[in-house]
Amino acid sequence: MVIKSAELETVCGISSRLPENVLPEFAFAGRSNVGKSSLINGLLNRKALARTSSQPGKTQTINFYNINKELLFVDLPGYGYAKVSQEIKAKWGKMIEKYLNSSKQLNLVFLLVDIRHEPNANDKQMYEWVRNAGLEPVVIATKADKINRSQLQKQLKIVKQGLELDKETVLVPFSSVTKAGVEDIWRLIEEKLSSDTEV
Repeated sequence: MVIKSAELETVCGISSRLPENVLPEFAFAGRSNVGKSSLINGLLNRKALARTSSQPGKTQTINFYNINKELLFVDLPGYGYAKVSQEIKAKWGKMIEKYLNSSKQLNLVFLLVDIRHEPNANDKQMYEWVRNAGLEPVVIATKADKINRSQLQKQLKIVKQGLELDKETVLVPFSSVTKAGVEDIWRLIEEKLSSDTEV
């Protein structure tokens, strides 16, 4: 897809009402510091549309990015950030779960996990939330440039087993440095868009 325009359209905090969008939505979920902002920027070929930070927990809102006036990228709050209270974590969790269960335009959820580590309890819970919302997530294994190529298949297997992925679940290794995975992710988005227009 040629990116002609990309802009932050709506920001929803804990107390905000979710927008009733008409464009198809593609959501990105993942642990704090897993590289969500880097992935969104990499897909859009922008350096700083989604704010990246060395300090995890930066995304504390649901951010809707309008792409080409054709679709929306939805950046969900990073979960599992240690330096916020349990009360705030619970509110973020409810906000994410509410979005997953109430959005009428949600087409696809990309669940990001760090390829270097086994998925933790938060990752497993998010995977279950997405499945319970009636969606089959695409799992993105980020930071693929930080491991040797010889380790790739072994680490992907750890991710598959850690999340207990179904055989049909798509798993894409991604690197914001080498841009590996960008074309695969766009192909999945475009397939979803074209299948929707055919219905």
